[in-house]
Amino acid sequence: MHLLLVLLPQLVVILGLARLLGGLCRRIGQPRVVGEMAAGIVLGPSLLGWVAPGLFSLLFPAESLPYLEALSQVGLVLFMFLVGLELDPAQLQGHGKAALITSHTSIVAPFFLGAALALYLYPILSDDGVAFVHFALFMGAAMSVTAFPILARILSERNLLGTRLGVVTITCAAVDDVTAWCILAAVIALVRAAGVAGVIFTFVGTGLYIAAMLFAVRPFMKRLEAHYRSRGRLTQEVVALLLLCLLASAWTTELIGIHALFGAFVLGVALPKDQDFVRDLTHRLEDVTMVFLLPLFFAYAGLRTQIGLLDEPALWLDCLLIIGVAVAGKFGGSVGAARLTGLPWREAGALGILMNTRGLMELVILTIGLELGVISPVLFAMMVIMALATTVMTAPVLEWIYPTRLIRREMIGAGERRKGFTVLIPVSLAASGAELLRVAKALAPPSELRVYALHLLRADRVFASAYLDAAAEEQEALQPFLEDTDTESGRVRPLAFISRDVGADIAAVALEKGADLVLMGWHKPIVSRSILSGTVYDVMQRARADVAVYVARHLAPWQRILVPFFGGPHDRGALALAHRIGLQTGAHVTLLHIVPPHRAAEAPRLGLSAEAEHFAQDGLDLKVVEHEDPQEAVVAEARAGYDLVVIGASEVWGLEPVLFASRHERLAHDTPSSILIFRKYASAVP
Repeated sequence: MHLLLVLLPQLVVILGLARLLGGLCRRIGQPRVVGEMAAGIVLGPSLLGWVAPGLFSLLFPAESLPYLEALSQVGLVLFMFLVGLELDPAQLQGHGKAALITSHTSIVAPFFLGAALALYLYPILSDDGVAFVHFALFMGAAMSVTAFPILARILSERNLLGTRLGVVTITCAAVDDVTAWCILAAVIALVRAAGVAGVIFTFVGTGLYIAAMLFAVRPFMKRLEAHYRSRGRLTQEVVALLLLCLLASAWTTELIGIHALFGAFVLGVALPKDQDFVRDLTHRLEDVTMVFLLPLFFAYAGLRTQIGLLDEPALWLDCLLIIGVAVAGKFGGSVGAARLTGLPWREAGALGILMNTRGLMELVILTIGLELGVISPVLFAMMVIMALATTVMTAPVLEWIYPTRLIRREMIGAGERRKGFTVLIPVSLAASGAELLRVAKALAPPSELRVYALHLLRADRVFASAYLDAAAEEQEALQPFLEDTDTESGRVRPLAFISRDVGADIAAVALEKGADLVLMGWHKPIVSRSILSGTVYDVMQRARADVAVYVARHLAPWQRILVPFFGGPHDRGALALAHRIGLQTGAHVTLLHIVPPHRAAEAPRLGLSAEAEHFAQDGLDLKVVEHEDPQEAVVAEARAGYDLVVIGASEVWGLEPVLFASRHERLAHDTPSSILIFRKYASAVP
């Protein structure tokens, strides 16, 4: 059978199941990598091979596995390069006593506990073909590792990267990974070396390799960075050259006997750490690595994981012992050291559970140990279960120790309750900031107005480099608000943080700040023609405040404002909002009341509420139009020279919020003037 006829269905099944289970894990608050690791086990002999051995043999014939392994190894090389790229050695210095003591303790405690556990495991799960020193060193290194990318992602999503806890945690994780990989490199060198001459060759070669990376490769990479800066972008030639260097570095370390992954990791560390350079390179390589290649590694690791080998109660007790030692070493050691350095119990506990995250990094080390023969298939299965267990427990235990609501409250800060009008402006693009601020200023006198400008960075990347430029993005998006000179005692206040659920966080900030109005902008998307969908829909459903969406079409000052009125709470709210704008700006407000032709005799007061009557008597013009189609009537009137149309989000205008972007809002799209769509908070609707 042709190889592609076997390999392509394997790729379809692996990628499909990995995305499915990864997505399910994300929905329940677990890292996607947990689902992808589980997908590998599901497709392996532990489940598929046990439930449907015929289908397993058909899908994964033995002769196809070397090709699957080769693809998975390429994925690991790219992944370890990205991990090294994330690691900035300069950030490991100067973080104070807490980071120094905790990082060393979080390595020493699990390493010695792992080595001590080797005394018990070696006689029952190993043999004379493996030297005890190699076995003990490997167990110590496997217990010491922390899943640096997953941990950085969790810290980013929870807005902890810039806090004392985040700094200490990321420093400890980086030190742990570097130390664990150095120990692992030594173990690999000892295991692979044939006699004293082999050991000498490996260690001398490693020294020469490190020297070449420091004194030849790093200066060359700085020239690449200068080229990147001069061009302002990452060209394909630079990417190709970097990939060639990556392959050469990985091949060199494989040749000298310390594994190709070490070379990929070291080259990533050696690259310049300019934020733009790291971000652009990560974005180029991350998707194909994480979405396509790494699931193949999980599948291959799953094919080698035989949980069925744990066929005795004693073996399951040993597995629980391994999990207990792993947790005691990382969690216990980190918490104890953090408390000694003065961190409060809550932060120390959060640090401990974060450091206990192992995930993919553990699986990489275990696969190497199995390939080298240092650990047996039975111990490999136990350690894979330990890696899954310690990763799965991170999210729920962290939420219990350090709840998201507390972090969010610390990020948002308490709102100052006072009389006046408070506006929350979620800002995604700097281009919309000035116009949204203009609308906000038109809603109340300066002495009574408070504006919060909120920028949320979506947490949709795997590596922390996606968040390295968060400060720069925040500065750019909020620039119109930061430059505003008419602040009057800090009336305009910027807020920014990373969000996993943008709609929920906007609603939470609105509640915490006591916002009277959430004012959102609209940017024409690539596919959608609907204004009141997506995040706007989400905010309208969740926010306990009125919501308005501004569609800016003209930048000139408003002189004539049109308010279509048919009745209902949203129309009444739109009328009140337009009245506010008219009072502040001096714009002339016209109330457009539309009646069906067959009821024209009852005009001009048909359907007008007492509030509308009041505003009409308060200087607003009232215009009554007979028309069968209210939307067409509004469009026609708006073309008569109005600068702004303020309209309620109701079905009669075709402006009812929708979950999916499938509705063409004719009135909003055909009206030539700027539009402010208003939706009254549901509980305030009589």
